[in-house]
Amino acid sequence: MPMATIDTIDTIDTILTHPGGAHKDDLLAVCVLVAKHGAPVVRRDPSTDELANPRVAIVDVGGSHDPSRSNFDHHHFPREHPPTCALSLVLQDMGIYDEARHLCPWLEAAEWFDSRGPKKTANFLGVPRKAISQLNSPVDLTMLRRFAQSATLSPGEPLYEVMRYIGLDLLEHLHVARERIAFVTTHAKRWTLEVAGETIEAVFLPRTDPGTDDPSVAVENYVRAAGLDGLVHVIVYPDRRGTGYGLGRYDDHPRVDFSRVKAEPDVHFAHTSGFMCKTTSTNLERLQALILGAWLDRPVER
Repeated sequence: MPMATIDTIDTIDTILTHPGGAHKDDLLAVCVLVAKHGAPVVRRDPSTDELANPRVAIVDVGGSHDPSRSNFDHHHFPREHPPTCALSLVLQDMGIYDEARHLCPWLEAAEWFDSRGPKKTANFLGVPRKAISQLNSPVDLTMLRRFAQSATLSPGEPLYEVMRYIGLDLLEHLHVARERIAFVTTHAKRWTLEVAGETIEAVFLPRTDPGTDDPSVAVENYVRAAGLDGLVHVIVYPDRRGTGYGLGRYDDHPRVDFSRVKAEPDVHFAHTSGFMCKTTSTNLERLQALILGAWLDRPVER
């Protein structure tokens, strides 16, 4: 996955988006631009001069996608265009869209929802239509409603500063995840284990000094970024609370249940659901034996 920089948009003096109801994509697109530029936000239709002015970011309105002029609208795209939203276009211009697609699982659903609507999004996700609204919370609803009610937002105002936090956290998440992926890429080992004629694939991150914080998340992000989804069954990573290792099933794989090894003397914790365990052992052969002990003869539904 390319490691992009966040330097492509020139200085923005004003961020402009449409008035009225707001969706998650335009709110988040504005949050990212607020985090990068600290410019005031105006909610109205753009003028011709503003559309031509690269120092005015036009988000989710205006009928133009022209990053050279800071225009980020997708509504004129043809029906067969891949699902795209205003946030997609802003992240593309910042050079971090591909990373965001790997590291922000919610982004693809947001693209579908904004460009295809709730019914097609539910079909795409394989869930009932009502599940889309069931996943909303007062956090989503309040942010969108308060944003929709605002004609202008300026630095220092409570909602503006919360939006700045959201944008900063998103950009920081991508930056930190990028560093973690690079670290795991340097240090990780692939294990291929054989049991009863089957192959178990694991990714092992050894303990290093210095290490990386949140190593389990770092390994999971590495697996996605490396295109190993569907291949890896187990991840093994340094235990942050001890000198041993944590073992986890990747992507909730149905053939792995670490509750099966909870009685082992060197396993001091195994989650009852079986998704992970922790061991004091640092011996590689022993870690591999615990993986083999957690392997199920047949898949189970979770």
